[in-house]
Amino acid sequence: MNKLSRRSVLRIGGLAGLGLAAGCSSGPPSGTATWAMWSSSAAEKKVWEDFGTYVEHQLGVKSVATLTPSSGYPTKLDLQLVSGTASLVTALNGTLIPTYAARGAHRPLDDLIEADPDFALDDFYDTSRKISSFNGKTYAIGFDVAPTVMYYNKDLLDKQGIPLPSRTEPMSWATFRDLAKQLTKPGEQYGFTCAPAIDDLVSWIYCAGGNVMSADASRSALGDPEAMEALQFVIDLFVQDKVTPPIKNLVTESSLSNFLQGNVAFMQNGPWQVVNARKAKFDWDIIPFPAGANGSTPRVSGSSFAIPSGVREGAELDLAWKLLKTLTSTGALDIYAKAGRNNPARLSAGSAFQPPPDNLGIVQDILAGKVAGGHAFDVTTNWNQVKQLLGQDLPRTFLGQVPVPDAITGLTPRLDVLMRQHLDTVRQATARKG
Repeated sequence: MNKLSRRSVLRIGGLAGLGLAAGCSSGPPSGTATWAMWSSSAAEKKVWEDFGTYVEHQLGVKSVATLTPSSGYPTKLDLQLVSGTASLVTALNGTLIPTYAARGAHRPLDDLIEADPDFALDDFYDTSRKISSFNGKTYAIGFDVAPTVMYYNKDLLDKQGIPLPSRTEPMSWATFRDLAKQLTKPGEQYGFTCAPAIDDLVSWIYCAGGNVMSADASRSALGDPEAMEALQFVIDLFVQDKVTPPIKNLVTESSLSNFLQGNVAFMQNGPWQVVNARKAKFDWDIIPFPAGANGSTPRVSGSSFAIPSGVREGAELDLAWKLLKTLTSTGALDIYAKAGRNNPARLSAGSAFQPPPDNLGIVQDILAGKVAGGHAFDVTTNWNQVKQLLGQDLPRTFLGQVPVPDAITGLTPRLDVLMRQHLDTVRQATARKG
């Protein structure tokens, strides 16, 4: 329906394959509620099927969802945007919202929100709203948002005669380290597990008062004292204290798999793993993330629904907006939460995310600022490149092959280049009012 000029296609191709078009030249008939989502399991597929039924009931139109395994979703979405076959509404991981927004692939929603008195943006957690924004504009509406928490094996602690940690008061880093060492018996059981990657390291960095980039995003901040303290602390847990299961493969290492074996005391992860952790054959629960110099302020992540820029004004855009509102409504997110997928982005749907574990309500308390805290995941418009670069050398520090200072010294010049490219992209987006 929307055709791109050759110049547009070339410009888009130069920007990592992201496009400006939406709609389709073939496929479902006009008036169909089309939307795209990642789905990698039968449980996820069932949730999205229930969403489709809910959409059809609420809007009185046919719902067609394009479901793609999560690993291939961004690539498929890129191709759909370029070819003009994207759905009216597409799901976006929060780390990619700045990328798509800066390149004009999705439209800002502020005009639609302002013109709709029935839509309550203040019913969404502040961190979800921040994650869904770019350059002062709202580009998406959240469907889930959650802080990183600490899972713990209650049976393992009971067996060791160790009192269970506070359900609401974050323990200090020193206390956490002592517990992890106390609960470790090399070859038998371990005190802690996390992924050897920046996505997990960043929670420790935030808790120390640091960040991946400077406040103005002009340079890498991984070499700053706060970030270095956090990196060294976590790497020491692996290399010096040896409180973690031995890493067999950096690429396939899974903290969840380690935890589910029943011989690991603490696992760093998000509430999105609750549905999988419920398969554990032992008693477990969650607590706030350990507090560093900046308190307990771990990464808060989220995902959202957005409307591609190529959706045409008029009936098509009207349907897209109604669909987006329906997919992020309290009713839809109740379906999502009751299935245990993750914590919903709406406050009014929060109560649907029910135990087990017993302390699951701590997730809403953290997001609401009642207990501990959180830090919205700060990313750049070229975050995939930043993440790929960090994934080259940083994981080797977990194996003790490279000292943390040496790894960061080697990475910093290349990270600084990516930060400058990010600022150039923001300036270009601002110039075209994106």
